[in-house]
Amino acid sequence: LMDSLGHYLAQAFAESTSAHGVFIEVQGFGVLIKGSPAIGKSELALELVSRGHRLVADDIVDFYRVSPERIEGRCPPLLQDFLEVRGLGVLNIRALFGDSAVKPTKPLDLIIQLEMADTLAPQQLDRLEIKSQHENILGLSVQKVVIPVAAGRNIAVLVEVAVRNHMLLLRGVNGTKQFMERQAREMKNNQKN
Repeated sequence: LMDSLGHYLAQAFAESTSAHGVFIEVQGFGVLIKGSPAIGKSELALELVSRGHRLVADDIVDFYRVSPERIEGRCPPLLQDFLEVRGLGVLNIRALFGDSAVKPTKPLDLIIQLEMADTLAPQQLDRLEIKSQHENILGLSVQKVVIPVAAGRNIAVLVEVAVRNHMLLLRGVNGTKQFMERQAREMKNNQKN
């Protein structure tokens, strides 16, 4: 009882903010998908739900700082279970995919920023970037990945892989760093020969 009451009070008095985007659970991680209007956030969420991931909120996400190191995202009650997709209208995800396709709350772990590829400067498309990007939400720094959107790209797969890569980074495995170290060793070995 005391734990439940403590959790309720922490949520009731938590610092909060709202954000525009789609909040979805991908492979157990809370992912906020952001981008300009009509870039395809809701269509991406629909694809991810059809692949077994879970919708938390579409369009507006309410975030609460429930502890010093944790931000929790929730859907406003009016929008719960609904996803608006251009051309299809407002979809009831729970009715379409079942109870397991939606989740009421989720801690925020990662931000995915969708950007049109043709609007990104070449330096923003650095494929060997080691320095990670972050965004501040409610005073906490949250890792952010920018995914360029272009015709023919499978954005759902890219989001799933971005989440898997985030998992590896949390365990200290950095593929880019490993590649650059291997490349440096090869170059050094080639100079000796």
